[in-house]
Amino acid sequence: MNINGSSTGEEIEPMALAIHDLVNGLPLTMRTLENPGIRIEEGKILDYNYTGPILEEVLKSGEMIREIPQSGAYKGTPVVVVPIEEEGTIIAAIGLVDTTQGIYSDIMEITKRPEDLNDSRGGSN
Repeated sequence: MNINGSSTGEEIEPMALAIHDLVNGLPLTMRTLENPGIRIEEGKILDYNYTGPILEEVLKSGEMIREIPQSGAYKGTPVVVVPIEEEGTIIAAIGLVDTTQGIYSDIMEITKRPEDLNDSRGGSN
């Protein structure tokens, strides 16, 4: 599989579906720099021409964003979106929709190894 900045929703489908399975079926979105991408829920492809406001923002900034979108298909639901880079260039963005209303994100924080915790969580530097 070769994913690049101009890959289509159909071309990124195998990777997106694999990640969707890894996160226990949480809704997932992914798009490339030049093309809208894919939206997956409950193991089904809902859209091969998808984009969303946070995906767009991550493509521009190149930074991970944890946010509750104010518009789009997942308005009001926490999302985590990360950039995918190749040789220092952003080629895509992939997002996880936390339909647990933040419980998934909280569990990820709670289950960090002690050496990864910061002082506010009782760990040491």
